[in-house]
Amino acid sequence: MRSDRQRAEGVPEAEEAPASSAGREAARAKRKRLALGVLDEHLGYFVRRLQVWIFQDFVRSLAARDIRPAQYSVLVVIEANPGLSQADLSERLGIERARLVRLLDGLEKRGLIRRRRSPSDRRSHALHLTAQGERDLAPIKALAAEHEARLTTRLGPKKREALLTALRDFA
Repeated sequence: MRSDRQRAEGVPEAEEAPASSAGREAARAKRKRLALGVLDEHLGYFVRRLQVWIFQDFVRSLAARDIRPAQYSVLVVIEANPGLSQADLSERLGIERARLVRLLDGLEKRGLIRRRRSPSDRRSHALHLTAQGERDLAPIKALAAEHEARLTTRLGPKKREALLTALRDFA
């Protein structure tokens, strides 16, 4: 069952998985027998299924560090763009401003980021990682890299690169 936090962050509800390996194989075989109808030709259906798999694996990968995918995205973009404004971060990542403010509040309370008044626009804040944020981000990025390696293993390097190339146009 998803928590309120998971619902708010858009975490998809996990499918129930049988406990044993044999049970998982039987469930997988049953799913393969079910016809998809026109869904079998819908790119969106398969992109969504891939996204759910990726998201669930990513969440499991970073659970020990208590970092969600959106938080990870915010941290690495701030790392790559010190002094970035909240408005620019919101636009770049496609995160609604009100949700981003709550997300930033949480990261700030954890001591991972800080907001400074922008030197060029007193109405906005410049975002920076704290020293703790920089230290904590290194092992988080290592866990994310392990997740990406699992995805590469699942897809194969050529398919992964082809997908990245195609999907970057939508980012």
